[in-house]
Amino acid sequence: MPREVTPFASVVLCDNPGSFELDGTNTWILRAPGSPTAVVLDPGPAKHGKHVKKVAEVAGEVELVLISHRHHDHVGACKKMRKLSGAPQRAYTDEYSVGAPRLRDREVIEAAGLTITVLHTPGHTADSTSFLVEWEGQRALLSGDTILGFGTTVLDPTDGTLADYFNSLNRLIVEASDAALLPAHGPDHPELGPIARYYKTHREERLAQIVAALDDLGVSPEKAKPMKVVRSVYADVDKKLWPAAKMSVKAQLEYLRAL
Repeated sequence: MPREVTPFASVVLCDNPGSFELDGTNTWILRAPGSPTAVVLDPGPAKHGKHVKKVAEVAGEVELVLISHRHHDHVGACKKMRKLSGAPQRAYTDEYSVGAPRLRDREVIEAAGLTITVLHTPGHTADSTSFLVEWEGQRALLSGDTILGFGTTVLDPTDGTLADYFNSLNRLIVEASDAALLPAHGPDHPELGPIARYYKTHREERLAQIVAALDDLGVSPEKAKPMKVVRSVYADVDKKLWPAAKMSVKAQLEYLRAL
């Protein structure tokens, strides 16, 4: 069932829990009170037809579908959402923009009675995008996977980088600290600022631990084996989470190699 979080944002939780998805993917439905149309963010994964149908039912007339980034648990249901709603879809890449141009950083979208500012926040992936939603003095930041409701974000070494991630966290701290945090996984929070600052501190601490581990192992960032670093730095973490940790370690080693 949908859960209202702010007067203009409701969430439908997909039943796809996992190591990366936490308790599932949050699909957000945005509309100002009284608006005849809605905006949908991240339709969810494929093969979850009931979820997409529920989103379409709750949203009613969908004016626009937005995508936070390319990962399958966010975009897998896009085709089904387009079939049900007929709405154009926009992402930071051409690949996931259908019936409308790709998003631009700092673009301001007026839709469903809301003002939505596009913030390109790479790091988790190169195309990761956050959305600052404003209505009658209230602000909420839809963070995708850049900041989660609990735990920490994995950096996808395919195209995510730690340098980008630090820049994105700093940007969100500066531009949206007072906004409510509406993440793609996990619970919402009344203020983004404390969570974003914790994320930054955590990354800095992990980076220091990796540097210390490399010293102990007697290897350079160029020659380090990511899994050996994981065994050292993440020894106290459930081994089921080590594959995710390995992805972030790869990104952190790339960061150190570039220094």
